[in-house]
Amino acid sequence: MTAGRGVARLGPAERAAALARMSAEELDVVVVGGGVVGAGTALDAATRGLEVGVVEARDFASGTSSRSSKLIHGGLRYLEQLNFDLVKEALRERSLLLQRIAPHLVRPVPFLFPMTHLGWERPYVGAGVALYDTLGYATGLSRGVPGHRHLSRRRALRLAPALRRTAFTGAVQYWDAQVDDARYVMTMLRTAATYGAHVAPRAQAVGFLREGERVTGVLVRDLESGTEMEVRARQVVNATGVWTDDIQELVGGRGQIHVRASKGIHLVVPRDRIHSYTGIILRTEKSVLFVIPWGRHWIIGTTDTEWTLDKAHPAASRVDIDYLLDHVNAVLSVPLTRDDVEGVYAGLRPLLSGESDETSKLSREHVVAHPVPGLVMIAGGKYTTYRVMAKDAVDAVAHGLDQRVPPSCTDRIPLAGAEGHQALWNSRHRLAHASGLHVARIEHLLQRYGSLIDEVLQLIEADRSLARPLSGADDYLRAEIVYAATHEGARHLNDVLTRRTHISIETFHRGLGVAQEAAELMAGPLGWDSEQTKHEVEYYTKRVEAERLSQQQDSDQEADAIRLGAPEIVPVAAPTNR
Repeated sequence: MTAGRGVARLGPAERAAALARMSAEELDVVVVGGGVVGAGTALDAATRGLEVGVVEARDFASGTSSRSSKLIHGGLRYLEQLNFDLVKEALRERSLLLQRIAPHLVRPVPFLFPMTHLGWERPYVGAGVALYDTLGYATGLSRGVPGHRHLSRRRALRLAPALRRTAFTGAVQYWDAQVDDARYVMTMLRTAATYGAHVAPRAQAVGFLREGERVTGVLVRDLESGTEMEVRARQVVNATGVWTDDIQELVGGRGQIHVRASKGIHLVVPRDRIHSYTGIILRTEKSVLFVIPWGRHWIIGTTDTEWTLDKAHPAASRVDIDYLLDHVNAVLSVPLTRDDVEGVYAGLRPLLSGESDETSKLSREHVVAHPVPGLVMIAGGKYTTYRVMAKDAVDAVAHGLDQRVPPSCTDRIPLAGAEGHQALWNSRHRLAHASGLHVARIEHLLQRYGSLIDEVLQLIEADRSLARPLSGADDYLRAEIVYAATHEGARHLNDVLTRRTHISIETFHRGLGVAQEAAELMAGPLGWDSEQTKHEVEYYTKRVEAERLSQQQDSDQEADAIRLGAPEIVPVAAPTNR
């Protein structure tokens, strides 16, 4: 952040102030959607000096942007499709995120590519990975990750003893990067708010305001209170991902963009179930499968199947889970079973339609359209290139405004917590001594909050009970739950256990073992009485029960029907035409 500028909070008071401000004056632009693209668009617009509002019907990143493979990567498989420009663009973004924009949230991660054929495969794979590294250098930035190396089977087994010796002939190791996807989005929105954006979760755009053909704003319903307000803006950006078509219908038809949803599921297993010092990437008949290091866990994914059912809560079926287990077990010396699975999550990729009947072949490139005056649509793309998508969306906004708008500068804007992160990391032993926390706890906090760690430590200094870990999820301190409510825009228990932390997928109890304790910690900052606290725990319990049962079903339809049986903590509103 700039000198002298404090980082904005996203607490209850700030949400109320944002809604009041948005309803009281005409904005330059209002962004509909609080995922990675909407957050990126808000930050891009705010740092160009525009007056910006952001509304999100649920929690920040509650859709696709919290259910990804949590990788920042160039897309190695796109090289086979000869899509060199997309790979080069993504590798440039990877370098920026690693080294300048969010070094506290994005970090390098190694992957081992086991080969199964003698002769042709090593030069083929080696050439592809060498080109991947070369394109990384061609961006004009330091890549921020080591280069690839070829390994014999013996050397590969030293790095990944879990691999079955007879399942591969040798390997190539290369590096990419990973991110806490939901935390990244929330941090980006805090950064946008610091530069003046008005940010409100649980605020749904239920209709458009019109003056003849022109869109002049959105009708917003505060889902917490049920009140409606008009938010007037000179330009509206639809950044709703897989909901793009639904929003387009509010302005009279499908329009210029059509998005198809592709479901990808991931499994989370404890780190000790796979003995490896590196991630693993496997080729499947449809795409690729990753085994990704994730703290004390592994993330295994993903699938790629068409999804036409509920968009808010895509369900993973037994068939999905067995598919991943079967493919990873093909190379493991000790196979995984369903009993090893701690967590399961499913997300939807917003793919631009019209190019292929198979979702795995649909475009990951993005499109910006101006279907009617006053409305900009942005869709497609991938998490890694969100910043480029946001720049293009705000360029379209600038075209629709009758004022001169400066060019994008987000390639030079560090996210909240980035500045000073390295210095604090170097001083982590001193921080541990001063705070009374173990250095491992300080490292954990620095990798989640960066230089904003001071705000978390202030909570602990004021109440030493917050220095204790949660009972049943001891990777996280009690202070982190309070901080999520006071600073990070969490409105409900599910927001904290699923996105501010990942307790819902990192524990065998799926968060049920800490639900009561976490709800009680949130109650004070959010003003809950005992009845609301009880309701939060009951809702979360029903959600977990429905997810577990859906994951035992054989088809998407059966899994979806059961998952929809769990009630919404805050039901979304029915849209209306204006």
